[in-house]
Amino acid sequence: MGSYKDLLLYKKSFALAMEIFAITKHFPKEEMYSLTDQIRRSSRSANICTIEAYRKRVYPNHFISKLTDVDMENSETQGWLEFSKECNYISKDAYEKLYSLSDEIGPIVQYMIDNPGKFGAGK
Repeated sequence: MGSYKDLLLYKKSFALAMEIFAITKHFPKEEMYSLTDQIRRSSRSANICTIEAYRKRVYPNHFISKLTDVDMENSETQGWLEFSKECNYISKDAYEKLYSLSDEIGPIVQYMIDNPGKFGAGK
């Protein structure tokens, strides 16, 4: 494993964050410092915590801890997506697409937590 950029988790969480960034450009201005900011932060945080986990992989417990942060931030993103849909800021189709992308992240995180050695943890 050469770089965090090689991780499927990194690639998927980055793609999700960028999709969310693009779609939230059209959210109402009054949401700029609330929903827009929160959903962008949580989606980006999932990606950044992935990088941090990779950097801490020599310490398995730290690696796993950062991965649980990824899971938490991704779950938060799902909550904000729900609000976005219910406030009619995104269509049902957009919601389903983004939620599906987010939903793909969970099993990857769990696999990494269950198999830290496969990602260089403890070496």
